[in-house]
Amino acid sequence: MTTLAGRVALVTGASRGLGAAIARAYWAAGASLMLTARSTAELEMLAAELPSRAGQQVRIYPDDLADPAAPERIVAAARASFSTLHILVNNAALVGPIGPAWENDWDDWQQTLRVNLLAPVALCRLCASWLPTGGKIINLSGGGATGPRPGFSAYATAKAGLVRFTENLAAELNDRGVDVNAVAPGMLNTAMQIAIKNAGPARAGEREFQQALRATERESGSADRAAAMCVFLGSSASDAITGRLLSAVWDDWERLPERTPMLRESDVYTLRRIVPKDRGMDWE
Repeated sequence: MTTLAGRVALVTGASRGLGAAIARAYWAAGASLMLTARSTAELEMLAAELPSRAGQQVRIYPDDLADPAAPERIVAAARASFSTLHILVNNAALVGPIGPAWENDWDDWQQTLRVNLLAPVALCRLCASWLPTGGKIINLSGGGATGPRPGFSAYATAKAGLVRFTENLAAELNDRGVDVNAVAPGMLNTAMQIAIKNAGPARAGEREFQQALRATERESGSADRAAAMCVFLGSSASDAITGRLLSAVWDDWERLPERTPMLRESDVYTLRRIVPKDRGMDWE
């Protein structure tokens, strides 16, 4: 079993869905936790359900990442509780306005970028110098990061930006031995899918609506594989795997450690511009 014993992790959006699944998986793997989300009651319930374990601590700090000052408060609270931080998991997100970009409420559009992109970047900036060698940053990506997602322009723009920032920060922290990766968790049964289902096919699009219907019919365990991948990326087993966008569902991430030398020399699992020769076309 992959271990996180002795490590401290800060997890955002931890009160429900994937964030709660990550928190439970990290606790089971031996990590101490700093959990943050908007709901005090849900954080308290999650903390109370975690079984007492020697050498592990859990702290909660409710806050709203839509507030530009929230990242500084969260990190200050983490520093007050723990002397060291080993893992930052930027999971908190919202789907934002659904429908054509020109019809979206502009304030909602900007808030989506605030929560999904600017807040994670701020937390990365605040934690980068605190993380020791062997530290890990895990940014949750999602649909729209690698291709157009009509009807979800704010969400897709934020997630694409977060993946590129992940690649950039990974290069900047490489010499310090801190690994930074993005995770595409797959279609999960979360509040985000409920929001898409409630928006209906006219605004969300038939494909998105049907996917949301299927996701919301799944059992609650559908986040387990994504949570397991986050445990892997938070552990020493993933050392030197950095600057990548990895799919929890489609990629053979369990075998990446044996492929690290090849991975280092390639642009596999990264965002890149496709030119004609990449598709066998001679346009020169």
